[in-house]
Amino acid sequence: MIFSPKLQSLLKTIESVCVLTGAGISAESGVATFRGTDGLWSKLKPEELADFHAFLKNPDIVWEWYNQRRQIIQEVKPNPAHVALAQLETLVNDFTLATQNIDNLHFRAGSKNVLELHGNIERSYCVDCGKFVADVVVTPEKKIPHCERCGGVIRPDVVWFGELLPEGVFEKATEAAQRCELFLAVGTSAVVYPAAGLPLAAREHGAYIVEINLERTEISHMVNETILGKAGEILPELISFMEHKRRRTV
Repeated sequence: MIFSPKLQSLLKTIESVCVLTGAGISAESGVATFRGTDGLWSKLKPEELADFHAFLKNPDIVWEWYNQRRQIIQEVKPNPAHVALAQLETLVNDFTLATQNIDNLHFRAGSKNVLELHGNIERSYCVDCGKFVADVVVTPEKKIPHCERCGGVIRPDVVWFGELLPEGVFEKATEAAQRCELFLAVGTSAVVYPAAGLPLAAREHGAYIVEINLERTEISHMVNETILGKAGEILPELISFMEHKRRRTV
């Protein structure tokens, strides 16, 4: 893999990096995307699964789908792209990883400073009292989990259509994008706002923007560099280049 001269120069010296990841990075682990031709939304209507009113109307259907998806995610493993980003965090002084994914794979790969913009499918909470629940068991006999404290219905801790992002999370991601020297957009279609606005925020404050994706996206025309290919192949090479060059300059 040959990176541009500008990117090579940056990789030798940068100390502030912000990363935005989307479904594409997890697709390489076997997690189906939502918007691809084989995506989950092509098989089920989003309004039936990711809408609070739909959940209250048919919580058993929503929980059945999310329980199945949780089982799929628990069976997959972080791929080399996830691992590479965890390594990148150890190479710079200021690192922030904002993810649109809810699969927890970044944490499982070893990343620490992760901002989950859309929640985490492995967490749940009560819609009445707000109590968080780590383990939710859904069975054919008990399709709808209820809160042990107040009896309210428990829902997945993910952001549904029409809902606000978790308080303070996007603000932290924006601050990281505005102060970073290098911004990586990895495996994201860059169409879902407000997350899609992070590369723009980084560009407006002078960061070098690199897009890593299988195909060009809505932001390809405004980034500094687009690298087409699998993140699981590109990111490990990027990290290897950084480690090699930084050892030579010590």
